Amino acid sequence: MAEAAVATTTLEQDKHTASQRNINRVWEYTQSFLAISVIVVVLGVNASVAIYGKSVSEISSSALMQLNVLGALVVGFYFGRTNHQRVGGVDVGR
Repeated sequence: MAEAAVATTTLEQDKHTASQRNINRVWEYTQSFLAISVIVVVLGVNASVAIYGKSVSEISSSALMQLNVLGALVVGFYFGRTNHQRVGGVDVGR
């Protein structure tokens, strides 16, 4: 008969790790919601300019370009942060 594995952490450490995972989960959902919201707005503005914009003034062109840069930054940082080749996770030490 195989022996049960001996615990290497205390109950308090297990609670701490579980609460960190919960906070990480909430933060991940918040970041994904914000990233999706920004991209939806950027695509919506670009689509409306493409469909209804007869002539775009210099100020509108500059604002549209800044909005597109914002969308590119959000996508770049979000995918860079969620890169699964970079190992992260819950920090064991305090």
